[in-house]
Amino acid sequence: QVQLQESGPGLVKPSQTLSLTCTVSGGSITTHYYYWSWIRQPPGKGLEWIGYIAYSGSTAYSPSLKSRTSISRDTSKNQFTLQLSTVTPEDAAVYYCARGDHYYSDYFGQGTQVTVSS
Repeated sequence: QVQLQESGPGLVKPSQTLSLTCTVSGGSITTHYYYWSWIRQPPGKGLEWIGYIAYSGSTAYSPSLKSRTSISRDTSKNQFTLQLSTVTPEDAAVYYCARGDHYYSDYFGQGTQVTVSS
């Protein structure tokens, strides 16, 4: 059973960089042919895919967030990390990590609330 757990600060100041880490257990993030995504849900809105890092280490991002997003990984810790720069209050959301790509994900973390405020 794959389990994912998000961690990181719940409060970020405007213009700063949001950084979240997803720790995966029950499976390796380098296993062919899995993809590992970050997804968010702003209050009152639907899910928004942010980007993924593939088993190979390649990445892909949502066009609307690409200029501010970076996803990396630490294979020794079986973790992958989201960095979203220059945040504004519009980036406040529940952030989820998941196994899957922009079409489909089968395992999700429980989610972590991120507030953007000074």
